[in-house]
This record gives sequence, structure tokens and C-alpha cells, in this order.
Amino acid sequence: MAISTPRRFYAAPGNQLMLQLASQVDEAVAVIHQSWRRTVRVGLILGTGLGELAQRIETEATLDYAQIPHFPRSTSVGHAGQLVCGQLEGHAVVAMEGRFHAYEGYSQAEITFPVRVMRALGAEVLIVSNACGGMNPDYNSGDIVVIDDHINLMNGNPLIGVNDDGLGPRFPDMCRPYDPELIDVALGIARDENITAHRGVYVAVTGPNLETRAEYRFLRTIGADVVGMSTVPEVIVAVHAGMRVLGLSVVTDMCLPDTLQPAVVEEILAVAAAAEPNLRAMVLGTLRKLDVG
Repeated sequence: MAISTPRRFYAAPGNQLMLQLASQVDEAVAVIHQSWRRTVRVGLILGTGLGELAQRIETEATLDYAQIPHFPRSTSVGHAGQLVCGQLEGHAVVAMEGRFHAYEGYSQAEITFPVRVMRALGAEVLIVSNACGGMNPDYNSGDIVVIDDHINLMNGNPLIGVNDDGLGPRFPDMCRPYDPELIDVALGIARDENITAHRGVYVAVTGPNLETRAEYRFLRTIGADVVGMSTVPEVIVAVHAGMRVLGLSVVTDMCLPDTLQPAVVEEILAVAAAAEPNLRAMVLGTLRKLDVG
């Protein structure tokens, strides 16, 4: 007679990470609380060349990523690699001065770990910025795009693995990942400040290479206005955690297939830096009008 044995749960590597996530977040929060104990209202992720916004924060604590348990290390050009904690427009904020990318070799769970920490610190709103390539011919370098929706072509998802219901639902709804009210506020500020801003769709790819002409045509055909290598994983986790999201992209180069020119990193960084005052005005204006209860 065959003897049956109980089936054992096999914890695949991805499952192990998800099962450990809550305790890892707690460890990171405990270290941050050693330097700063405010209840956060807003989390900020500052993208390529956009770290100057951090200088406007009334800084109460700054932690290098190396000081925070389980934080990856930022290796990208233009990313400082520190968490800035303080006050901005009357709100307690934590700002990532530099983010992480899949092309640096990090998993999507690692990329999005800081968003989990922001939420555990109390953040109800996430404002995320990035530099991107413009595929909509109505755009120009230096314009700002308020992200209305996104397309995930990063060949992965930060929610893969056993779900921890304490962090969010198994199947989070993504019909409006970017908060409509925050979108309207940001676009209204752009109008008031005479800033050229558009409402558009962001597509995320893995990188680090830029796209071919055929790929730009494909991305435009499926409905994208701009393309980049970040943001989508962080937004997925923010929605999973119940946060309201505002996404802002700076168009640093135009990616029109018929007139495509080789990209120069120094020029991209220069465009991002030149657009920073407009981005800063939109973020600060949104925070002034923000009601997070």
C-alpha cells in the first residue's frame, strides 16, 4: 500500500523574498527612526538630474542608502544615493535623491523596497519623477509630461511571489494608477506658471540601451507618448500599498524614428537640469494644494 506524505510548501527564491519583506521593511524603518521619527505624509522619488528639489527640503535628517538595511546602492549617473527627511511646504516628507533600476542588476522587489519603507513611515502620497525620451511629435525636449497611465514592458513585476496581505491585496486594481485629482492639480499649476506640460502615457523598458528606430515606432503604435527605464515598478508597489501617485516626466531627448540622432548622456543631463525649476514649481505647487488629511 502506498503511503502518502503531506505536501510541503516550496519556497522559491521570489517567495522567500516576499515572505521576508515585512520584517525587512521594519528593520529599515527602525534605523530611520533612530535619526528621524516624524510621521511621513509624502514620499518623493527624484530622477535623473532632478536632485536639486531636495535642496528645498527643510532637512532634519539625511541617510546614505548604505546606512539603511536592505536598501540597494544607486549606481546611475546623476543619482546621489541618499534619503532626505524633513519638511516641504508644511508636509513631512522623505525624498529619495537617486533611485534604482533593473539595468543596474536589481530585482523589481529590490527596486521598490524604498516605496514599502515610505509607506511604513506613514506616506499616503508618492510623487515620482523621471527623465524620458519623447515619442509624441507634439512634444519638445524640456517639456514636462504629467503621467496619465503607463505600459509595463520591463519583463517583470515587483508583486510576483507569495502575497503578504498586510502589505496589500493579491490583485491590486490598476485602472487609475495615477491619481486623477493630483493630475488635475499638477496641470493646473503648469497653466498658472506658464509651464509647457502634457498629459501622456509612459512606457517602461528595461534598458540600459536606448531603443532602435523600429522599437520607437512599435512603442508609439501601442499608445506610448514617452519612454523610460524606471517609475512603473515603484508605482505598482505604491498602488498595491494604497498610496496616491503623481508621476512627472521631463522629456530630455526626442525619439522620432525618421529624424533620430545618437543620444548624448551629457546633453540629456543638461536638459533635465534646465527643466528642474519647472518641475520643482509643479511639485511645490501640488504640495501646497495637497490635502492628505
